[in-house]
Amino acid sequence: MARPRFPSSIIDFMDRFGSDEACYEFLRDSRYPDGFRCRGCSGAKAYDRGDRWGVECAKCGLVTSVKAGTVMDHSKVPMRSWMLAAWLMVTSKRGVSALEIQRQLGLGSYKAAFGLLHKLRQAMVAPERTKLAGAVEVDEFFFGAHGDPDRVVVVGAVEERDRGPARCRFRIVADANAELLKDFIVDTVEVGSTVITDGATMYKGLAGYRHEVQVVGKGYEPGEVLPYFHVAVGNLRALLLGTYHGRPEPQHLQAYLDEFAFRYNRRNNLQAAFQTLLGLVPRVGVHRYATIVGRAAHRRQPRRPATRTAVHHG
Repeated sequence: MARPRFPSSIIDFMDRFGSDEACYEFLRDSRYPDGFRCRGCSGAKAYDRGDRWGVECAKCGLVTSVKAGTVMDHSKVPMRSWMLAAWLMVTSKRGVSALEIQRQLGLGSYKAAFGLLHKLRQAMVAPERTKLAGAVEVDEFFFGAHGDPDRVVVVGAVEERDRGPARCRFRIVADANAELLKDFIVDTVEVGSTVITDGATMYKGLAGYRHEVQVVGKGYEPGEVLPYFHVAVGNLRALLLGTYHGRPEPQHLQAYLDEFAFRYNRRNNLQAAFQTLLGLVPRVGVHRYATIVGRAAHRRQPRRPATRTAVHHG
């Protein structure tokens, strides 16, 4: 069984997900693309349990919710609303704000919209994600006006592939010093890769990597130094200045950086991004609103290492 088709437009989305029942079928088919397999007895035949949004194993009777282990687990927000929020986050190049989600979904409070979006953002960072490799442009920049107490340093990396940009990573660091910048490279870039920087001295003595330096006037014209990095940062600033009006709270900025990288890295595979956001490959814990808003700015510091209906056959 192939994975369900990804909606290509808002009209397509409304036709595809016209009810929670349609959302349930999408989630079920996405979770079992190769056929149902019971997690308890490995049985290959199951019944739909519409009363519990799950499937019941025909062999042992174990009921598995299609929302279990996903961002929707234990949520009172309708599945259709979750699906629309995830679709909007994936398909909108500049993301979507909590106020917009509140309006689009008709949620009763900004708090509910904010918590929903941050749960989706937490699903964006895969613990098992592979490091960037090959040729990787690395640089740092400031976010915030000079003298602003909330001004932060962000270091980023953009991978080159087939004469174009591929994946990116961004991280807030406490300071633009050599130790923290090199720690980011070690955590982000595969050993043996070519790290491309400008003439900043902080990157000198980079062990385990080939190091290429690009400097204007020394073989490079303006616009030729770290071109993919600067284009990615320009798009990132457009997200922060446009969607979030340039004032994201410092304790949430890393989540917005991760959101940008997630969408940038999957710009050519929206279906995979959509299913990852929903958590159809379960790997994301459920975080409540108080936990999300209570995340302190420690993220700014570098991290080291009832009735049976249709029968569903496998």
